[in-house]
Amino acid sequence: MEFSIKSGHPAKASCDCIVVGVFDSRQLSAPAQALDKVAGGHLAGILRRGDMEGKSGSTLLAHGTPGIAAERVLLVGLGKEAEFGEKAYRDALAAAVRALKDTGSKNASITLSELPVARRNAAWRVRQGALVAHDVLYRSDQLKSKKDNASPSLAALAFFVAGKDARSAAAALMQGDAIAQGMNLTRELGNLPANICTPTYLAQQAQKLAKAFKLECEVLDRARMEKLGMGSLLAVGRGSHQPPRFIVLQYRGGKAKAKPVVLVGKGITFDTGGISLKPGAEMDEMKYDMSGAASVLGAFHAMAAMKLPLNVVGLIPAVENMPGGAATRPGDIVTSLSGQTVEILNTDAEGRLILCDALTYAERFEPDCVVDVATLTGACVIALGAVASGLMANDDGLAAELLEAGQTSGDRAWQLPLWDEYQEMLKSNFADIPNISGSRAAGTITGACFLARFTKKYRWAHLDIAGTAWRSGAGKGSTGRPVPLLTHFLMKRAGRL
Repeated sequence: MEFSIKSGHPAKASCDCIVVGVFDSRQLSAPAQALDKVAGGHLAGILRRGDMEGKSGSTLLAHGTPGIAAERVLLVGLGKEAEFGEKAYRDALAAAVRALKDTGSKNASITLSELPVARRNAAWRVRQGALVAHDVLYRSDQLKSKKDNASPSLAALAFFVAGKDARSAAAALMQGDAIAQGMNLTRELGNLPANICTPTYLAQQAQKLAKAFKLECEVLDRARMEKLGMGSLLAVGRGSHQPPRFIVLQYRGGKAKAKPVVLVGKGITFDTGGISLKPGAEMDEMKYDMSGAASVLGAFHAMAAMKLPLNVVGLIPAVENMPGGAATRPGDIVTSLSGQTVEILNTDAEGRLILCDALTYAERFEPDCVVDVATLTGACVIALGAVASGLMANDDGLAAELLEAGQTSGDRAWQLPLWDEYQEMLKSNFADIPNISGSRAAGTITGACFLARFTKKYRWAHLDIAGTAWRSGAGKGSTGRPVPLLTHFLMKRAGRL
C-alpha cells in the first residue's frame, strides 16, 4: 500500500474514489459540504432522498457526481457529531477501507483525516489512518495453495490535511506505515502453525530482521544456556524434540553510553501444558503463545524502519512446551539463572519460567527499564477480555508511560496492583518460590508477582496480552498487538511524538 498526503480542495482530487463523511441525521461533514457546493447540492440531494442516514459504519457509493474530479464519491457514516471521538474516527476509517476494497478503485483519497478529533492533531489522524488501512487489508493466506483471488485492487491511499499540517502529517504517515508493517510481521509469525514456527524458526526470523536493518543478533543454544545456568527456562523445553533458543537483538540508534530499553517477549511456540496437559478444546490456538516474542520482533521492525534515536535490546526465550519421557514433572525443583530455586507445581504455568531467566539475563545490559510482553494468564482474559492488555509494574512512572502510549495508539492497557500482600500467596515448603499460588484468585497478579522476584535491580513493567494478542472464532488470527503500544512508547522516549 502506498500512502501520501494531500492538501487543497477535495473536488480537485484526481483519483478513482474520494471519501467524505456524513454525520447522523444526514448532516454532511465540512469536507463533504465543500465537495457538495462544487457539485451543486448533488450529495445533499442523495441524502434527502433517504438513501443514507449517516449512522456509524454505513457507506454509500455515488457515481457521476458533477464538478468532481474523482470518478466516485464514497459517503461514510460517522454517527452523532457530538459523540464523534477516537473510536468513531477509527470505525469510520475501517468502514471506508472495507468499502473501497469492493469498488475496484486502485487509488483513493480520504477527507476523514480533516475531521477534528478531541485532543488529537492531524499527525495522529493520519498515523491512525495507516494503521487502520493495513488492519483492514491484511489477509493471512501465506500457507494456502491458492491465494485469495478477491485480493483488493486498492494500491494507493491519500489523506487530506490542511496545508499547514502537511509536513508533520507526512512524517506521521511514515510512522504509521512502519508500525503497521511491524504489526503484520507479528501477525504472520503468530498465525504460522507450530510445525513451522519452532524456536529455531523464530531465531532465523530474528537473524533475518537483523540483516535487513543492520541490527546485532546473537542466538544462544541449549549448551550455552546450560553453561549460564538457565535452569528454569530449560526445564520447560525438556519434553520437546525442538531445541530451545534464546535470542538477543540489539538496536543501537542512541548515544553510545545511553542505557537501553529492554523488551522481553515470551516465545512458547506451542503450549500443550506439558505434563499438566491442557484440555483439547481450542488447543490449536496455543500456537499463539509466542505472541510476546512476535510482538518484540514487530516492534523492532517498526523502530528500525523509523530509525528511532535510542538504544533497545530484545530478549526472546523460545521454547516448545510438550509432554514426554524427559518432560518436567509437577513437583520438580529447578534453579533459575538468578540462583533462586523454583518449585514447579504446574507445568502449564511455563511462561513465567522462561521469562524469569530472561529477566535475570537483562541485568547485564544495565537497562534504563525493562518491559516484558507475554500471553501469561487466562485470568487476564477473564478480567479484561479482548479490549485491554493487563499492566503491572514496580515503577509507577514507567507504568504511566505505557498507559499513555496505549491511549495514544488505541492499543490500550489497564494497570493492576502489584502490592506486597499478593506476594504472600507465593510460598513453597521446598523451594524459594513456587511457580503458581495455591489459589485461583488474582491469577494475573500472582503471575506478575512471580516475575517481580527477578526484577529487583531495575525498573520493570509486565504486559499480559493473553486476551489481546489474537482473536478466536470465525475471525481467528493474530491481532498484531501490542506492537502499536510498544512503538508509541519507544517513539515518545525518542522524542518522535
